[in-house]
Amino acid sequence: MLFAELDNTAVITVSELNRQVSGIIGLNLPWVRIRGEISNLKIAASQHIYFTLKDSESQVSVVLFRSAASKLKFRLEDGLEVITAGEVGLYEKRGEFRLVAQAIEPAGIGALQLAFEQLKARLKAEGLFAASRKRAIPRFPSAIGVVTSDRGAAIRDILNILRRRMPAVKIILAPVSVQGEDAPAAIATALRDLNEAGNTDVIIVGRGGGSLEDLWAFNEEIVARAIAASAVPIISAVGHETDFTISDFVADMRAPTPSAAAELAVPDRAELERDILMKMRRARSSMLALLQLHQSELRAIHEGYVLRRFPEALAERHNALQKSITALANLFRTSLAAKESEFISLVSALNMLSPLATLQRGYGIVKSAADGRTVKHSDQLAIGEEVDVILFQGSFKGNVTEVRNERLHG
Repeated sequence: MLFAELDNTAVITVSELNRQVSGIIGLNLPWVRIRGEISNLKIAASQHIYFTLKDSESQVSVVLFRSAASKLKFRLEDGLEVITAGEVGLYEKRGEFRLVAQAIEPAGIGALQLAFEQLKARLKAEGLFAASRKRAIPRFPSAIGVVTSDRGAAIRDILNILRRRMPAVKIILAPVSVQGEDAPAAIATALRDLNEAGNTDVIIVGRGGGSLEDLWAFNEEIVARAIAASAVPIISAVGHETDFTISDFVADMRAPTPSAAAELAVPDRAELERDILMKMRRARSSMLALLQLHQSELRAIHEGYVLRRFPEALAERHNALQKSITALANLFRTSLAAKESEFISLVSALNMLSPLATLQRGYGIVKSAADGRTVKHSDQLAIGEEVDVILFQGSFKGNVTEVRNERLHG
């Protein structure tokens, strides 16, 4: 029955059906805003983003093409509740009902605030905010780089304060746009250029106050990473005291305002002069007090018992020394006389043992004339042998005429 009833209905293709349905949807529901939770998020190689938007009862497929995705300030994540604006349509090739998103914002929180929180959490997890990587700002910089607009109030305030506090410091301005789409890349490039030039001791980067949108360039990841990569210490000075940006967290020091950054960058010459003068006065006072103390001590010593007795004490020491010298001389003479007597005794004893002493008593020494040997026994001689006889004074030769062998000792 159904076919019979539809005999007059034209037969169409699948493509024609999908095209008609797509037209009906587009005509009756051209633009919608939908609130839901993101799930099944996928980013294609083409940079198109596909995800499902769901609530407690239903879900719908969503596509965010690359051109629209590039304008997002925050990252899409599974579980994030968003409000998506776009066109409802039918993907005719597959017959799939979907939402072509044109803009997305977080539900309950602004897109920029969410982007700020996401980037802050990610960079903190990487350690870019760690206190251990913060470097000290040089006490007396010779050159300061400034990355900011050359037409805003911030640069005027910075220059006025630097010139007042430390006129001799060299200021190197890297003028950049601090607001708009091109600002983040310009700021990052200026920071890299100053680092490559290598002629600055510290860099101030920032701008004056404004809304979150106005300050957004200093919340971009490209700026944060340029600050983190800087070899030169950086002071971040963005907005007013209540404004906080990602640059503030990454920089080596955060200043509440550009003016405060200039004050933090250099010491005040007038204060230094006052400090030096005060220290000179303190040093002079200390030296005078020390001199007076030593003068008092010297006076006390001069007037004291020791110095007043000095001549008497010196005379006593002199007399004692003379006595010691006399005693030592007497001891030396006594010892020398004893040693001299001992020496004479030893010499006498040696003389008693000397052959000369024997000869002096009338004895002689007989030696063979042939070989010079000393004759000790008569049996060493032969009749007719010639001998030499040595006396205490002189000697003579003789011939042996008789040999007797009697012994003169027991």
